Amino acid sequence: MSAIAPLLTGEALVERFFALDAFLLAQQGIWREKPFIQQSLDWQADYPELATWLRQRSLADAENSHLDPSTLSAPQPFVAWAEQAEQLSRLGRFPAAEVVQRPLRMQSGIAERKWQQIEAFASVVQGAVNLPFARSQRWLDWCAGKGHLGRYLAWPNAELECLEFNPELIASGQAISAKYVPQAQHSLCDVMSAASLAPVQRSDAIVALHACGDLHTHLVRQVGGQDTAALALAPCCYNRTLAEGYQPLSKLGQASALDLQRDDLALPLLATVTASARERRLRDQSMAWRLAFDGLQRKLRGVDAYLPTPSLSAQWFNKSFAQWCLDLAALKELPPVPQQDWSVLEAQGWQRLAEVRNLELVRGLFRRPLELWLVIDQALFLQEQGFTVALGEFCASALTPRNLLLLAQRTVN
Repeated sequence: MSAIAPLLTGEALVERFFALDAFLLAQQGIWREKPFIQQSLDWQADYPELATWLRQRSLADAENSHLDPSTLSAPQPFVAWAEQAEQLSRLGRFPAAEVVQRPLRMQSGIAERKWQQIEAFASVVQGAVNLPFARSQRWLDWCAGKGHLGRYLAWPNAELECLEFNPELIASGQAISAKYVPQAQHSLCDVMSAASLAPVQRSDAIVALHACGDLHTHLVRQVGGQDTAALALAPCCYNRTLAEGYQPLSKLGQASALDLQRDDLALPLLATVTASARERRLRDQSMAWRLAFDGLQRKLRGVDAYLPTPSLSAQWFNKSFAQWCLDLAALKELPPVPQQDWSVLEAQGWQRLAEVRNLELVRGLFRRPLELWLVIDQALFLQEQGFTVALGEFCASALTPRNLLLLAQRTVN
C-alpha cells in the first residue's frame, strides 16, 4: 500500500514547483496542442503509434477515460507521461473537523452538491486548530454570492462581511442572514477595486470558495500586502483574466520560462463531473456540428485554418443540421454554400469528435500538473510575504475537480 500523500508546506512547495515547472516545460509541445482546432498535431509525427491508437477509439471510449486518462493502457510515451504526471500531482487531503450541525433550513435553496462543497470546505477550515480560523470572530467571504459559505462559518454569533458585486444576490443574502447570522453585513463591492482593501484589513480570516481568475489572484495580492491573519482559498477558472496570459506572483514563477497564455489556463477546467446527461448530449452535438462546419468552412474559404465561431444559444440546435450550417455560414459572411450531402458531412463531424476527444486525453494528463503549478505560485508568493502556507485537497475530486485548498496564516514573530 502506498503512503498517504502529504500536504505541501514550506520547502516542499518550492521542490514541487521546480519539478512541475521542468515537466511542463519539457512537454509543452504536447499539452499546448489543441486537437479541436488543429486537424494535424505536431507530436503525431514523433509518436505515430500512439496517435493511430487514439484515433481508432470511439467517442464512448474517450468519455469513459475522460476523468482519469492516467489509467489508460495506451502506447508509449503515454504511460510514462501519465506516471510522471500522477507522481507530481500527489497531494494530501486536509483533515476535516466534526462541526456542529447547522439548522436544516440553512440549506434551503442550495444545490446538494454545492452544500456538500461548503460543508467540506468549512470542516477543513474549522479543523485547522493551529490557524486563526478556529477562533475567528470576523469572517470575510470574498465574492460571496448570497454568502452561504460565510454564513455557515459565522453561525451562530461571529461577525461576517460578504463582498459581492450583484445587488440582487446581496439583497437575497442579507435576507437569509437575518434569520441565522443577524450580525452579518452584505456589501456591494467590486473586489477588483480599492474598495475591497478596507474589508480585507478589518477581517480576521478571509475565505473564498471557487473565486474565478483575476478575482482570486487579486485577493492573494491584497492579502499579501496586509496584516490579514489568515486566508482559505479554493481557486477556480484560471482563464477568466483580462490579461492575455498568466502573470506569476512569486519570484520563482516570474523566473520560470513557462509563458502561459489565456487558452493554456483553460486546460485544468476540461474535466467536468457535474454536467447532466442532457447537458452532455447538447455539448456533444454542438462540438460535432462545429467540427463538421470546420471542414466545410475550410473548403468555402480556401483557407486550411480553424475559424472561430460565436457561442450559440440552445435554440440554434433545434434546427436541422443543414439549416444550422447555412445560418452559421451566413453569420460568418462566408461564400455561398454549394449543394451538400448533409448526412455525410454530419457523420464526419461525429467521427472527428471521437478522434478529438481521444487525442485530448493526452492533454488531460497535464491538467492537474498545470493547475498545481498555478496554485503553488500563489502559495509561494504568500510565503514570500511572511505567511505560513499549506496546500492540499479539501474534498474528493468527484465532488468537485476544483478541490485544491490553500491555507495561509500570517507568521507571528
